[in-house]
Amino acid sequence: MFDALAPSSALQLTGFADVDAFRPIESMEDSKSIPLDISNFSAARAVVCLPACRIIMMRSFARILDTAYRMPGGMVLLSMTDDLQANVKGLDLDARYFVTLRGNDECHFVEPQANYHAMVILSPALRDRGWFDHGNDLRAHVANRPALLHTRQLLLDILRTASVQPLLFESTEVATHLQEGLLLALDDLFRIDTTSDRTASIQGERSIKLVQRIDDYVAAYPTAPIYTADLAGEFGVSVRTLGGAVSKVRGMSLHQYIRLKRLWATRARLLKGGGATVATCARAQGFHHLGEFAAVYRATFHEAPSDTLARGRQGGLVSSS
Repeated sequence: MFDALAPSSALQLTGFADVDAFRPIESMEDSKSIPLDISNFSAARAVVCLPACRIIMMRSFARILDTAYRMPGGMVLLSMTDDLQANVKGLDLDARYFVTLRGNDECHFVEPQANYHAMVILSPALRDRGWFDHGNDLRAHVANRPALLHTRQLLLDILRTASVQPLLFESTEVATHLQEGLLLALDDLFRIDTTSDRTASIQGERSIKLVQRIDDYVAAYPTAPIYTADLAGEFGVSVRTLGGAVSKVRGMSLHQYIRLKRLWATRARLLKGGGATVATCARAQGFHHLGEFAAVYRATFHEAPSDTLARGRQGGLVSSS
């Protein structure tokens, strides 16, 4: 999908083969992810701007993603392939769905694999076409299949045109014509049978709040051992409720999730280099058995923690010089 594109004055195209290069870009967009398969990391993004909307096509990667959407004009998010696997706030989505939001939302995704998806971000100046019934409501819809396929193809056509004929986008008349075609396709996409249960508000608020409390607790007590029963008692819920919330929102067990967060926190510290040692970085995140830590670290990041630290120190020397 991205191989057919080349950057131009109308198409911004960026590829990432290194997670450490991607994460700073992500943080600038009020997003934060935990990659789940660093050895196969690859991401790409293509962006085209039309008079009253912006198209972003993305090749994502296996990850846990928290992001804050601020969409005063609204957005439409849809899969560009038929093999989508994603969980949004505890709701499993496949390629039949498209997601909409107008307003603000703190969104929590789990992508167990790389996905190809497109986001259409609409300008608040765009005349309301009756698409969004509720503000600040992230909603999943089961799409009409022909309308979905048509919208996908139109998005690809716009991206390819921007790649090979960028001068066309300098003409307001042409750009507006392309945009109107896309808006008409979205009109068809939004023609949903309201008499059947084909739409669902994505909530899961109780589970999300429990996971946020876990995140806060782990941040407040980075070196402390954390046991499920003690944490459930601290929050006033059952062990089953606590474990179910993490599984629903993060796609893994509580133990796996806490360990993964602490491993990434350790890695971030190692990459800062300086006078730190592997032992001090590991112990600062609650890893007191260094042999076990080194094995888990290597299994997760496919390098020894000492190698990460060496790269961090080398980067620090380069930046300081």
